[in-house]
Amino acid sequence: MIKGISQGGRYITVTGGNPTNPYISPGSQSAGMMRYNTNMNTVEVYDGHSWKEIESYAGISLTSEAETLLDWARKKRDEELQYKSLAESHPAVKIAMDNLEKAKLQLDATIILSKEHDTSTS
Repeated sequence: MIKGISQGGRYITVTGGNPTNPYISPGSQSAGMMRYNTNMNTVEVYDGHSWKEIESYAGISLTSEAETLLDWARKKRDEELQYKSLAESHPAVKIAMDNLEKAKLQLDATIILSKEHDTSTS
């Protein structure tokens, strides 16, 4: 049983299980006892009041958006590792990578300055 996980979210989906009907009621003397019901071919848990059939199991998966983001991140990481490897053995690639890093720093500085001096919101 999984407890404490919401049934959905932005990046994880939980399916199955029965969170509104827990199998074990804490505090009962015999709560938590398990048995195999040969008549029903099911596993049951005693909740302190009655035997509850364990009906289903929860499944947890990533949402399609999370999978897309992870695929994108993996692709970017692989590209960066490839560029770094090439830069170690090719001076022209290293120079291009250094120039790219300088351009990124200049872009970041330009964006910060443009936000500080934005007159369109005044």
